[in-house]
Amino acid sequence: MTTTRDRPGDGHRRTAERAAPAPSFTHLARLSDDTGLFEHARHAIVRREHGYCTDDVARGLLVTSREPEPSAQVLGLAECYLAFLTHAQDTLGAFHNRLGHDRRWADQPGLGDWWGRALWGLGTAAARHPAAWIRAEALVAFSLGAGRRSAAPHAMAFAGLGAAEVLRRHPGHAAAAALLDDAASAVGPAGPDPRWPWPQQRLSYASAALAEVVIAAGQLRGDASLIAAGLRMLTWLREVQMFNGRLSVVPAGGWRCDGPRPRHDQQPIEVAALADAFVTAAAVTGDPAWEIGLGQAVGWFLGDNDLGMVMWDPATGGGYDGLTTHGPNLNQGAESTLALISTLQHARRWS
Repeated sequence: MTTTRDRPGDGHRRTAERAAPAPSFTHLARLSDDTGLFEHARHAIVRREHGYCTDDVARGLLVTSREPEPSAQVLGLAECYLAFLTHAQDTLGAFHNRLGHDRRWADQPGLGDWWGRALWGLGTAAARHPAAWIRAEALVAFSLGAGRRSAAPHAMAFAGLGAAEVLRRHPGHAAAAALLDDAASAVGPAGPDPRWPWPQQRLSYASAALAEVVIAAGQLRGDASLIAAGLRMLTWLREVQMFNGRLSVVPAGGWRCDGPRPRHDQQPIEVAALADAFVTAAAVTGDPAWEIGLGQAVGWFLGDNDLGMVMWDPATGGGYDGLTTHGPNLNQGAESTLALISTLQHARRWS
């Protein structure tokens, strides 16, 4: 974690008014080898002893598949990440999550959040990757996993977002349609209290994915009431994460409806999830207010946050791991770097 002594100087303080930089894959490549994507780094240097996790590799496949004209480097990363996920998947569609640097799995295949993220990454690759051979293999692995169901709403939301990607390219994919329907149902209805119109009593992490999958399901079903429900969720989520006109996202420890509103440590994953959901809402509604929300998410990385601190390192291309009470946590792990890349990809598309 960053200490007061480690705080960046005035050179790290910026406003978000400048143009967003292009997404860079330099640090993602630095964190990757021929097996997968390492989870952690100390500053910009990979920590191999912590190994790899399916969660991050799946997000890596997602962002590399979103590139319309990938370089040879980015194409190689996508191939590596896809191979990792197919190796992590068992014959029934579940996934291992943690692989040591010794190339041994540290867990049994399961249906946790990593299963959902794997299907999101695979579904995105199957729908969007420019290389036909990657799309074909990703669709095989997605179809195998799409027959399973998780008891965790977040896992189902992530999987449902992958299903939505598949359905936009393959509208007749029955397993994807069933998974998306079940994912929207798993999110559940909003609570009766207008002060907390959220399906759960606690906001944890990547909460916007729950609203996004409801919006996506409504769009692909042609269900206006479901779209409206998802938009209400996302509107409230955005409102409660604004402070003095800028994003101030729910921190890693979460926020219960009956508890005080904490402000640190804020995580890039929450900002990236909001950016994803804002882009989906903008595409569905055509309302420019959601594009403004995307600009606020980009701004959070560029310094328009509670402390006025830039949340990435232009010298390395890595995203900082969190916004603490003292400033950025200067470690540049996979999750934060992927969150940065994902948000900047949206900024490029909607600029």
